[in-house]
This record gives sequence, C-alpha cells and structure tokens, in this order.
Amino acid sequence: MSQFRIESDLIGEKQIPVEALYGVQTLRCIENFDISHFHLNEYPLYLKGLAITKMGAAMANHELGLLADETFNAIMAACKEVEEGKLDEHFPIDMIQGGAGTSTNMNANEVIANRALQLIGHQPGEHKVISPNDDVNRSQSTNDSYPTAAHIGLYYTHLELVSHLVVLIESFRAKAEEFKGILKMGRTQLEDAVPMTLGQTFGGFASILEDELPHLNEAAEDFLTVNMGATAIGTGICSEPGYAEKCVASLEKLTGLPFRLAEDLVGATSDTSCLVGYSAAMKRRAVKVSKISNDLRLLASGPRCGLGEINLPAKQPGSSIMPGKVNPVIPEVMTQICYKVMGNDVCVTMSGEAAQMELNAMEPVMIQCCFESAEILMNGFDTLRVNCIDGITANAERCESYIRNSIGIVTALNPIIGYKHSTAIAKKAQETGRGVYELVLEEGILSKDELDTILAPENMIKPVKLDIKPRK
Repeated sequence: MSQFRIESDLIGEKQIPVEALYGVQTLRCIENFDISHFHLNEYPLYLKGLAITKMGAAMANHELGLLADETFNAIMAACKEVEEGKLDEHFPIDMIQGGAGTSTNMNANEVIANRALQLIGHQPGEHKVISPNDDVNRSQSTNDSYPTAAHIGLYYTHLELVSHLVVLIESFRAKAEEFKGILKMGRTQLEDAVPMTLGQTFGGFASILEDELPHLNEAAEDFLTVNMGATAIGTGICSEPGYAEKCVASLEKLTGLPFRLAEDLVGATSDTSCLVGYSAAMKRRAVKVSKISNDLRLLASGPRCGLGEINLPAKQPGSSIMPGKVNPVIPEVMTQICYKVMGNDVCVTMSGEAAQMELNAMEPVMIQCCFESAEILMNGFDTLRVNCIDGITANAERCESYIRNSIGIVTALNPIIGYKHSTAIAKKAQETGRGVYELVLEEGILSKDELDTILAPENMIKPVKLDIKPRK
C-alpha cells in the first residue's frame, strides 16, 4: 500500500502519495477536474514549454540575485528533466480546468521543486528548502508563465505541423508529375466543364495547401511575443525592475527563437488573440484538406457506377453485408479530422471572446483545442499521404472515354468554329446522346487530324493559338 506525506495549502491538508513529485494543489486539480481524456502528460511539447518558461524565470531571478546558486542549479536540473520527458508521469492533470491555468502552473512548480529537492538530497515536500511558490514561481504569476509556456509549446508544435504538411504537399506534387499526360474532364458544380489533365488536378491540390504555409507561419509568429514579467494583471507586481527583459532574453537563449516582450503587458495578459489566430489558420488548412478529401472520394467513386477516374488503395472491406465493397476510408477519416478542427476553432473563438477585465479564464480549453487540432492534423496528414495519396493510380481509359463522350469538349472548339456553331453541336449531342467528337466528324466541320490537334492534351490545358479554319 502506498505511503503518504502530508502537504497543506489555503484550503487545508492533503495526503500525497510519497512517490509523487506533484503536491497538494495538483492533487486538488485531479479531484476537481475529472473532465476529459486530455491530460497534461500527453502533450510533451507543452511540458517542454513549461520547463523552458521556468528555466527562463530562474535564470533571470538568479541574475538578479533572487535565487541562491544551489537552489538555482537544482531548479535548472529539474526543469531539464521535465523538458526531456523524464517526469511525464507526474503531470496527470486534466488540460480542461477552472482557474485560468493555475493548476497547470502549480503542477509544474510542485514537480520541479520536489525533484530539485531530491537532487540536493532532500525529500519532496521539504519546501522550506526549495518552495514551489517562493522559488520556482518567483517573480511570476500563472497569468504570465502559463500562457508563455503554451506559446513555446505551440510554436514547437507548429514547426512539427509544417514538416508533416510539407511532406504531404510533396506527395501531391509527385502524383501531379505522374499523371501529367492523362487528359480528363474538369467539372464545375458537378457538371462537365472543360478538359484538363489529372496532373493538373493533383497539382492544384498541392498548390492550395502550399499557399496556406505563409498564413500558418504568420499566425505562429505571434507566439513569439510573450508577457513574462506581467505577473498577475500586467503591472509586474512581485517582480523586480529589469526582470521581464532578462527573462525574455533567457527564453531566447534557451531556445534560439526570437522571443519578444509584449509592449503593453496589461493588454497582453488578457489578450488571447494569438490562439484565436492560430486556430483559425489551422481551420483554413482543414477546410482545404477536407475539400481535397471529398474530391478524392468523388474521383474514385464507383468503381463501375461512379466516376472511377482514379483508384484509391483498398484498405479494408467496406461492408458487413455487401461482398466486394471497398470504401474510401482514408479520405473519410481525414474529413472527420477536419470537422473536429473546425469545431475546435469555434470553441477557441468563443473562449477568446470570453476574456473579462484583465484575464481570460477560458484559456485552458483554448490551449487544449489548439494542441489537439495540431496533433490530429499531423496524424491525418501522415495517414492521408501513406495510406492514400502515395498509392493512387489513374484509370486513363476511363478518363479518355469521358473526354470523347463529353459535351464539354465543345468549348475547346469554340474559338475555331464559333459560339453559335458550337452551341448547335452541343444541343444535338444532348438530344441524341452522341459525342461531340463524333458529330463534328460526321458533319465535316473539321478533319480528324484537325480535331485531334485541337483536342490534343497539350492544346487543351493552356492558352494556345491554332491556325485551323472550319470547313463549314
């Protein structure tokens, strides 16, 4: 049976498992907020952000003479273990919590203080030697250290998200090159439009994702502005002159990232617009990936009674009752991920609006949503790429048959035979069910060679000037 130590806080005493590095305030969070399956120790980059934030504060306090050498060195060593993921089990709290993040901040303070105590030969809970509040949290409040840790963790998460996205874009580019010679019908409003290549379709997918990279990067830049030194409401109470600047300089030294101190700490302490902006940037990406996923499902629909222009890799049987059925499960799950990201963005937006006076108490759920959205997008990008995009094959004959039978190719003839003549051909094709290609040859408007030249892939997918005159 576990043994316990006794710790106390404003509310009273609690028994803490002797092996636990967390303390009384963390235990209250565990008891009060059994809300979700999103726990702090499942977000290693957030823990890294907490560790770096506490190290930056300790460096500034030590430089100002507010931490003795032994205490400083022990805190730094304990923070390093948190950063390296060695103490994850001691961060069991729910990410969704009341108190504007106080539980998360105190979880970090308690674990770091207790591990620091162990490193200098003391027992957890001997807080007269190293205190979670007076030493680890010196010159800080939850209201500056908590959002700063989230900024750091989310910026590192952003770098990972971009790397996963770039690889997905490259996969689409490879398919664009592979399919560049396959002519197909483009469609608008799900109706036949004009010819294009299948390579252009996949190139378009790559481009609309690539175009979002600057927006995502720009949104992430806001994470590099922090309010360390603001303490409770931005006035800097309980910190010394110069602490804020030294702390931010320490963060920059620890990470190599160009952190900036917010110009107005009062405004910055209640402002969560960087979370709103980054969530919105992820939503933009989700909207586009969902569009692509749905296009893949349409292009692969069938296999015999749908479009069937491409084949998606078969990943699992598609029905418990219909033999032979295979469903587009990978684009389906990607679309569901995108819907979840869009839903998280609504939560972040509403929570951002809920800031009152000098603080936004809804910040915990905003942070959780941003971390979750980034994580599931990364997993989705990899799943879509490996289990779907890389294995797509083209049905070139099906694409060609649609071109031959389509009324839409009459648009390519319009500059040669004129709009009125083209309309007449299109109407006759609709009435008879025959193809434009067949009717043009039958009526002797163009020779087969001329028609084939006009309809050659290289002449159908870009502006061209052809010296061809109609015979009628």
